[in-house]
Amino acid sequence: GRGPTVPVTDPSEGAAYAVTAAEVERIFREDYGRAVATLARLLGDVGLAEEAVQDALATALEQWPRTGVPPSPTGWIVTTARRRAIDRWRRESTRDERHAQAALLLAQDEPEEVTAVDDDRLRLIFTCCHPALAPSAQVALTLRLIAGLTTAEIARAFLVPEPTLAQRISRAKAKIRDAHIPYRVPDEHELPDRLRPVLACVYLVYNEGYVATSGDSLDRVDLSAEAVRLGRLLVALMPDEPEAVGLLALMLLIVARRPARVADDGSLVLLADQDRSRWDRSLIAQGQDLVRGCLRRNQPGPYQIQAAINAVHSDAAVAADTDWRQIVALYDQLMVVAPSAVVALNRAVAVAEVDGPDAGLALVDRLALHTYQPFHATRADLLRRLGRTDDAVVAYDTALALTTNAAEARFLTARRQALVGP
Repeated sequence: GRGPTVPVTDPSEGAAYAVTAAEVERIFREDYGRAVATLARLLGDVGLAEEAVQDALATALEQWPRTGVPPSPTGWIVTTARRRAIDRWRRESTRDERHAQAALLLAQDEPEEVTAVDDDRLRLIFTCCHPALAPSAQVALTLRLIAGLTTAEIARAFLVPEPTLAQRISRAKAKIRDAHIPYRVPDEHELPDRLRPVLACVYLVYNEGYVATSGDSLDRVDLSAEAVRLGRLLVALMPDEPEAVGLLALMLLIVARRPARVADDGSLVLLADQDRSRWDRSLIAQGQDLVRGCLRRNQPGPYQIQAAINAVHSDAAVAADTDWRQIVALYDQLMVVAPSAVVALNRAVAVAEVDGPDAGLALVDRLALHTYQPFHATRADLLRRLGRTDDAVVAYDTALALTTNAAEARFLTARRQALVGP
């Protein structure tokens, strides 16, 4: 369903290019969070902002294949969506409401945000993470409004039926509206209590960028960049919060590896196989500097410890030089601070590097993560290393059945094929 393509002349290039429905949807997906955040401030209603962006998408799908992509897609989306919202108000409101809302017609184009407090997307994420909303609703709403994931994608991530997830998001938006939850960055004295869910949601946006829930591409660079941008704003807003600093360090250290993590053909390259000369040393230096600052504070938290683990990886010029014993010790600390089965799985991978794949597999098999794709992918790799080919193939099959990302599926299929032959 890519739709028809029409050659369109780009004045800046002097060449023709084809605009398809799929490309229009991709542009909207990348600009979704920024457009919804801006409109939520202009319109004062998150639900209305999202509906207006959907209306703008319908207009773009009709116009852009004929006229081409505007020079400023985000500006076009915001302007068109605002007009659609005003049209909707005119149709549905009383005369008095129309008079009050007509002032939006005179609204000027908004300047670029220049500070953390003025940032629309930061305001929106604090709104999504308001303590009046349940934690599951906070995360779902953030992934919907900031990351622009579809309801179906979020439902898969939560392992819940799509109608259940849709109802959860609808209730959260209604609560924001009915409880008049303010669309703002909290006052300074409120920030510490509001920080934890905001950090969790920024990290989830980052994770969706790291491995996209669906699609042909392994990752979504736009979401990773947006999460890092939000992380920098949070540190600017709360420079003395070590976990905010830790999260930013963690994201920078992982983003730095992307040039070597994704091959030229878009396929996944495991950490052990990456060409480390392609890592972004500037981002690594920034991340390591932030980690050292966290160590000096001596207030360890989950994001800081995960950042320290990735700092150890970044210290190794080649994979064989990795200090896996230090990584196991850091995972031991993480299991004390924030124990979870997923942390235990990652610790088992590190133990396998220190004590061998059999020791790692023994730890993995104690975990109840049977619906978690990385659990089966990890088991498959450890079984492969132990020469247990038949068991490894079964584990690869299970991992593939749980994989929704096409690039990841191609990687796992290649690993499985290497075991069974043509």
